[in-house]
Amino acid sequence: YLLKMLIENSKKIVLKLGSSTVIDSKGVFKNKWVTSLIKDIKKYGKNKNFVIVSSGAIALGQKYLNIKKKKIKLEMSQAIAAVGQIHLAGEFQKLFDKYKIKTGQILISPDDTEQRRRAINVRRTFDNLFKLNAIPIVNENDSTATAEIKYGDNDRLAARVAQIIGADILIIFSDVDGLYDKSKSKKIVKNIERIDDKVTSLIEKTKNSYGSGGITTKLDAAKICMNSGCHMFIANGKIDNPISNMIKKEKFTHFFPKVSSLDAKKKWIIGSLNSNGTIKIDDGASKALLNGKSLLAAGITRIDGFFKKGENVLVLDQNNNQLARGLSSFSSDEINKIKGKQSKEIEKILGYFSKTEIIHKDDMVLL
Repeated sequence: YLLKMLIENSKKIVLKLGSSTVIDSKGVFKNKWVTSLIKDIKKYGKNKNFVIVSSGAIALGQKYLNIKKKKIKLEMSQAIAAVGQIHLAGEFQKLFDKYKIKTGQILISPDDTEQRRRAINVRRTFDNLFKLNAIPIVNENDSTATAEIKYGDNDRLAARVAQIIGADILIIFSDVDGLYDKSKSKKIVKNIERIDDKVTSLIEKTKNSYGSGGITTKLDAAKICMNSGCHMFIANGKIDNPISNMIKKEKFTHFFPKVSSLDAKKKWIIGSLNSNGTIKIDDGASKALLNGKSLLAAGITRIDGFFKKGENVLVLDQNNNQLARGLSSFSSDEINKIKGKQSKEIEKILGYFSKTEIIHKDDMVLL
């Protein structure tokens, strides 16, 4: 019952599909299962944004290229992933099209989520895909990632995506029903509120033939989610209509968040306490910020300090009171050129197309 309520009240839901859930043992895309998932998305998707993080590019690429080897060198697997990724995105697009749902592809490397400036850009791309009513299909950018800078698995990637977009729920569909306890009857651990030694002792050392994950990476993902205000579930992705099945059978492991997603977002912004500069604004802009609006160039009277795009800045009112803290969409050099100007003049002054908000309201915390 709780899951049904959570889904009904969620705005953003990330679904992570393991290799074995979308690709069968012969390396063929599971049309029937994915179609049943799309029907679930249709059923529960009213006024919601879904994101799909899907593995399976390498398995599909191997099938297409007729490569049977189990052990493949990293450089080669990157090339195979590049071939398979087109097929993976194409298979999703074909099936979603049948249900009049648009899809877009986002390939992410760790730099995109671990560096704040790029994380903001990634989130904007997601937000704009949602505005277009398109479902982002996400995978790691395998063809260029090196071993040192890989997530190495899509569980952690999915959790990072959930964190960046402020998702309410992440569901990891795997080949198991959840996390099993150590009793003879292997019961599913239903609810987990903190990851302690007792929980980590449940990790099985077994892996399936395709997936790079296993339970360890799922617990890593759960830690990210729990700290970013997102509910995470591990559930069975081998059964048709997997979301309906979760609701009906109540078979899953549920990791509860420690904080609300709003708090997590604000902590993320306030977390980098060193602000690299200050922006001083007039009374009109101060009122706008207090009313929940974004900061525009027109209201800026002066700036101090040197900062790059995406860095943390302090916003002061005319009396030098600290009004807000946020992540700037422009560098200090750019703001110096456009301060006091109307948004429509920005492109002409800077000579290139850019955003209009200096600090978007979603990237700002009022102090």
